[in-house]
Amino acid sequence: MNANAILASKGHEVVTIAPEDTLQEAAKVLDARHIGAAVVTNANGKVCGVLSERDVARQIARHGAEALNQPIGECMSRNVITASPDDTLDTLLSCMTDRRIRHLPVMENKELVGVISIGDVVKRKIMETEAEAEAMKAYISAG
Repeated sequence: MNANAILASKGHEVVTIAPEDTLQEAAKVLDARHIGAAVVTNANGKVCGVLSERDVARQIARHGAEALNQPIGECMSRNVITASPDDTLDTLLSCMTDRRIRHLPVMENKELVGVISIGDVVKRKIMETEAEAEAMKAYISAG
């Protein structure tokens, strides 16, 4: 199981926002789409950041309600950690755990092809573990 297999089953749709949009506009998108983060892309469609619920909460904690008027470009995480389609579940999980991030944009040939969340990875890891357990039971039963 790798990032490409996850995207094949969940889809390649990516919610993007522009760096000049306000934090309030971004919060509305996150709420309406029931997602925890959106990829920030510039006018050329290139990834320039990620804005997560955590980023929104930090800005409100620091600046109060006025933070909602700030452009996303001032609030987003700029050091974007990405995955490749061939990254395995273990690689994805390790990266997310080590970097303490919950969303990984997936890039192929410098193009954004999807986003994988920690929930996607954990779901597939559980499925993989259950399949291994069933295979082991079948092997033992066959004796």
